[in-house]
Amino acid sequence: MTLRPTLLAASLAMAMGAAQASDHDTGTRSCFAEFTPMTGDVGAGTLPESAPYRMASPRISQVSIVARDPSQAKRFDSGNYDMHTANETGPDAGRYLFTVYETNQAGIQRTDLRTMQTTTIWASPATAPAANSHVAFDASRWTPWGSFLTAEENWSDPGQTPSIYGRLFEVTNPLAAPAQIRMVHRDIIPRVSHEGLAFDKNKNLYFIDERNGSHIFKYVPANPYATTGDQYFAAGQTFVLRVGDGSVTEATGDATWVPLTNFNGAPLPGAVVVTDANGVRGLDGRATPKLAAFKGTAFDRPEDLEIKTLGEHGRQLLFVATTTNHKVFAIDLARNKVSLFASRNTPDLATGLPVGNTFANPDNLAIDADGNIYIVEDQPGGVEDIWLTVDKDNDGVAEGVAKWASLSTVGAESTGLYFDRQRPDLAYVNVQHPDSGVDRTIMFLAPRNCRKPR
Repeated sequence: MTLRPTLLAASLAMAMGAAQASDHDTGTRSCFAEFTPMTGDVGAGTLPESAPYRMASPRISQVSIVARDPSQAKRFDSGNYDMHTANETGPDAGRYLFTVYETNQAGIQRTDLRTMQTTTIWASPATAPAANSHVAFDASRWTPWGSFLTAEENWSDPGQTPSIYGRLFEVTNPLAAPAQIRMVHRDIIPRVSHEGLAFDKNKNLYFIDERNGSHIFKYVPANPYATTGDQYFAAGQTFVLRVGDGSVTEATGDATWVPLTNFNGAPLPGAVVVTDANGVRGLDGRATPKLAAFKGTAFDRPEDLEIKTLGEHGRQLLFVATTTNHKVFAIDLARNKVSLFASRNTPDLATGLPVGNTFANPDNLAIDADGNIYIVEDQPGGVEDIWLTVDKDNDGVAEGVAKWASLSTVGAESTGLYFDRQRPDLAYVNVQHPDSGVDRTIMFLAPRNCRKPR
């Protein structure tokens, strides 16, 4: 069975209309969500690495704007490009695109979108396991006060010797010259294997521990009006999400946020506090929520996070991709209710049938200018897809998914899909760890003639 073109068009049009109350509403509209869903796989190595995506819409063009030199002859670039963000506020907002290196010698690069020049603005002084090393930068998030956050996707299991990693870092001056960059470990945040970061409208920071049987967290600053990271991270309380009584893995329904620290950020009595080989103390965010007093609901490999704002009252949904069991969850932050947003039982809009194992390993999430949520798979090039979701009534349960793009690059996966906040016709994605060694940043361009006044 296939959906009639008119029915499909109506479904996508309704999704676009429902998204009009999004906080990304710019008064214009992009063409990214106007396409006929694809079926099938693109095939490994069938497209050039400089234009590696089969797009559902032939009107969306793609161009490689950053290509790694595996010899690193001109600058440090250890590869494994991961998540993206831009300087979303302040002077020259939207001019610079940031991404990070998910390697044993992590770093941060910045691309000037006017000149298309890419600079490594910070690099770890050593490779793991050196005491002064930094590994597996994954997260990239612009802060409400105008700085850049990243964090390490690496942490030790309970009972093991605590690693020196699992840290969240702030670049306090991300537009500065590389020699002037200030990188600060914000140790009030528990040690976990970080990936997604997201701020809600009240400036609370959400994060995860990327591990089977791990958890979703919220940091509530004592000063939500902070204008610097020093103020924001000076004091605040961390919580873990518990759905029901916490006993059911990946449960849905009513939830609570269980405190792990006090208002100032000090671990509560009984919480697991560790000291790493560098003498740095911190709350163990993996071990503590497994204790009865702090029990959080376990999710299997929670990874990326994205927040969507709805309606004039600013209701917000937090989306969480969990890779192992092929699910994406939605958390209504006002009602503290968790829903299963998308899974292998969600209809494929190309067929009307459950999407099944065509949908695998959801990893990254992205949101476009109209509030549409995209899901990026963690699969090898040739079978890896990016999906657009349709949730017409914004209840946190998708009515369908539609295959939007497929990657062909051998040995690679897509990461860091990011829709430009200043230009709703532009988006960026990284092609990570290809067999060729040439990681790339690809820019997508949608035709402007779909951008209509509302």
